Amino acid sequence: MSTAGEVTDATAQPDQPDVAALIPIVRRIVFARVADRAAADDLVQETLVRVLAASERVEPGMLEPYAIVTARNVVASMWKQEDRHRRNQHRVVDLAPAQEPDENLLEREEHDAVTEALARLSERERRTLLAHEVSGEDTRSLANELGVSAGAVAAQLNRSRARLRVEYLLALEQAEPPTDRCRPVLFALSIGDRRRQREVDAARHLLECNLCARLSEPLMERGQPNDNETRIRIRSDADIVLARQGARELAARLEFSRTELTVIATAVSEIARNIVRFAGQGEILVELLENPRPGVRVVARDTGPGIEDVDQAMAQGYSTYHGLGLGLPGARRLMDEFAVVSERGRGTTVTMTKWRQGG
Repeated sequence: MSTAGEVTDATAQPDQPDVAALIPIVRRIVFARVADRAAADDLVQETLVRVLAASERVEPGMLEPYAIVTARNVVASMWKQEDRHRRNQHRVVDLAPAQEPDENLLEREEHDAVTEALARLSERERRTLLAHEVSGEDTRSLANELGVSAGAVAAQLNRSRARLRVEYLLALEQAEPPTDRCRPVLFALSIGDRRRQREVDAARHLLECNLCARLSEPLMERGQPNDNETRIRIRSDADIVLARQGARELAARLEFSRTELTVIATAVSEIARNIVRFAGQGEILVELLENPRPGVRVVARDTGPGIEDVDQAMAQGYSTYHGLGLGLPGARRLMDEFAVVSERGRGTTVTMTKWRQGG
């Protein structure tokens, strides 16, 4: 029997150490030693993560000295790793021969996939689509033949193209959808209908179905890019870096201060780290907000085992692995609004928002 938990917190905790106040001095120390700005930003965030994790064990008044020492140690560790990489770089040899594509075979596969995809359309869809795309009949002529309006023909053509793209990808993959939900989800993505995508819960399905996740990429790339959001798949430590950088770059467009950008990036980093550690994979959506004032909303979803006790997981100092990470409590401290919804066996969704000060 599954249990669901939800925690929502929209207020800061006054008794928590003001780690954000340490950001300027940590930045000075790191940026004085590291020329690469992207690498320096990563080291600043890594330092803050360690300081926040240790804040409860550090005596009052000693947090700043602790942050200084930690920043120096983090930089030194990076130098050691770079030196080790340079000394072993000569051992890296790629002996794999270049693979030349067989163009004839690819053309044959594509031809067969198109033929199979067309066969999966209804007779009416196929005839109308071929008449328009191959024979060049306009929508007005087709409307007269079918006894409907030109607008109805255009809508049918749009749906037929979306369905054809889905069937083409399935045929090319030589795969049959594993569930009844797959085709409706892929069709909603192909036609670019966000309302339909919400109705079929496409975001969650893509986390649960590897086939649809793979096929969704070319379908979503077709749509008009939304400049106000970025979506990052989370599967490994490298994706944590991408999520952190993506959130920081998007938030910078709203003219958040450097301190606020670091806070946002650190919170995103922690949530992404939790996905990799506890769920294996998931997704982070970062979007810009305009109302009621400028801000950034982050939605992190996974289909992992879920959190057994959300209240306990949100308790200060709680940890299931005794690592340096801050986890959910640390991310909550950094953001203005924070909510967790988790269901055992189905996964966890974390939603957090940061509002621009003075916005």
